[in-house]
Amino acid sequence: MSYQKRTALALASALAGTVVLMAAPAAHATVVDVDYRCKTPIGDKNAVSPIDIKSVKSGGGYKLTMSFQKGVSSSPVELGKGAMSPSAVIKVGGADPGQVQVSGAPNSAAIPANTPIKISDLSGTYTPKKSGKVDFTAGVLTIKALGTTTTCTPSNNPGPSLQLDVTAAGNAQSTPDNGGQLPKTGPLDSAVALGTLGGTVLLTGAAGVLWLTRRGQGAVRR
Repeated sequence: MSYQKRTALALASALAGTVVLMAAPAAHATVVDVDYRCKTPIGDKNAVSPIDIKSVKSGGGYKLTMSFQKGVSSSPVELGKGAMSPSAVIKVGGADPGQVQVSGAPNSAAIPANTPIKISDLSGTYTPKKSGKVDFTAGVLTIKALGTTTTCTPSNNPGPSLQLDVTAAGNAQSTPDNGGQLPKTGPLDSAVALGTLGGTVLLTGAAGVLWLTRRGQGAVRR
């Protein structure tokens, strides 16, 4: 194999390593069965629904969408179109504990009496205050209909439906006297810095190889 081919392979390997570093996965989602125990105006009810929570990056935060794959609770009378309004709490754990309020549109069609109430997708915005790994778990569901309120609480201690690696907006920190150290940034910034450094080293190496190759060719001509 010629010297030029060996050099090209080495450069390609270094570049591939940098791309792998920048493409590390940052989210993990799963569907979790949640056993809801509901306090209704006519007594206690329970139902299990698989819960899915998804996220979409939006500015400095994330739009969360909570989906119910099965209906929960029921009504002894028909609920006409638009008579029911759902909302819920998503619990946030990990590096930035707290909660997110999510809500959904009223029912788009009438719900017959004594049938499971299908909950529309609930959505809300999460803005991280701290950087790190966080998880999102289904919390209390609230259903308001015909002037009544039904509260459904998870009873089976469900696990997280979504895990994210987040970076808080404007989280760079510095102190007046830090011995000349650079401000600390989040993990994403560190990855970008490493990728930039890798690209700089790669370009410097390529320039050095090009100079040596031209120098070698000049020597052959002599």
